[in-house]
Amino acid sequence: MTLILGIETSCDETAAAVVADGRRLLSNVVATQIDLHRKYGGVFPEMASRQHVLAIMPVVREAVAQAEIGWDHLDAIAVTQGPGLAGSLLVGVNAAKGIAWANGLPLLPVNHLEGHVYSNWIEAPGNRAEKAFPLLILIVSGGHTELVAMVDHAEYRRLGGTIDDAAGEAFDKVARLLGLGYPGGPAVQRAAANGDAAAYDLPRAWLPGTHDFSFSGLKTAVLRLVAQEEGSVADDGRKLTPSHGLDDQVVADLAASFQQAVVDVLVDKSIAAAEEIGATEICVCGGVSANAALRRTFAERSPLPLSIPPLYLCTDNAAMIAAAAYYRHALHHTPASDFGIDIKANFVLA
Repeated sequence: MTLILGIETSCDETAAAVVADGRRLLSNVVATQIDLHRKYGGVFPEMASRQHVLAIMPVVREAVAQAEIGWDHLDAIAVTQGPGLAGSLLVGVNAAKGIAWANGLPLLPVNHLEGHVYSNWIEAPGNRAEKAFPLLILIVSGGHTELVAMVDHAEYRRLGGTIDDAAGEAFDKVARLLGLGYPGGPAVQRAAANGDAAAYDLPRAWLPGTHDFSFSGLKTAVLRLVAQEEGSVADDGRKLTPSHGLDDQVVADLAASFQQAVVDVLVDKSIAAAEEIGATEICVCGGVSANAALRRTFAERSPLPLSIPPLYLCTDNAAMIAAAAYYRHALHHTPASDFGIDIKANFVLA
């Protein structure tokens, strides 16, 4: 049995977890900073890194304690190397270096996006135990929206991605427009629950002939509708001033219509890409994969088996980092990194 302690600090979640053989979750601890950043309407990078410094070791110790193991039972330390906020990444990488050196353990750097991919391998409801390649992977989070063909463990071919806003960014910006608060994804989903998704005919950027996405035009369409409903004039599609004069039902209908427009494009383009590459399964991952409408629509439309992790594995966590480290490093015997590794704030997956 291979036991890996994973550490994740790419943005505003301080997380640590112990995973056995890349699949079995022994502990999973996450300290969130949402309340700290809510007043800013988004993550304040300097505050995030300072909070990581305060939280990192208590979170790591709690993960080891919950796993009911000693430090001498661990086989390696895995850590997110990127992509993410530089200051936040530095805290996790330096903590991982110290823990690995002090305990004589290998240090395994992990791409945060690959971590999201491997959230689909952790033993949990909603995850299929066995997978046959190739797989179609939709990574959909706050900063990333990508379609990837996974041809084997740790082997990827990028098919397409967003050419402007990621889906999560669009959710955050529209939530701000509608005065719904932060984080945008859950706020829009809550408002949409009371709305009519057919109330507004919002655009869907299909970008035919590509596997790319675009959500900027959709965001601008919502901006103009907000201005129209308020009887004001939108500032050439760029000013994202929160609304204060919309009727609650209008907000709900706009939220539902926007959410469905995003979901339609994500689902239908994923299915088309999966059929093109001959995928055996569609795996969805990343923070936006927690969206109930997205999960429901995939389940209704996908002709292929579908894997979407449970909610606690969709958002940033360290279990996925430990799982990815197992499949990339331990299983394939890839050499561990030396202690001179640095962060990669713009680390790409493929």
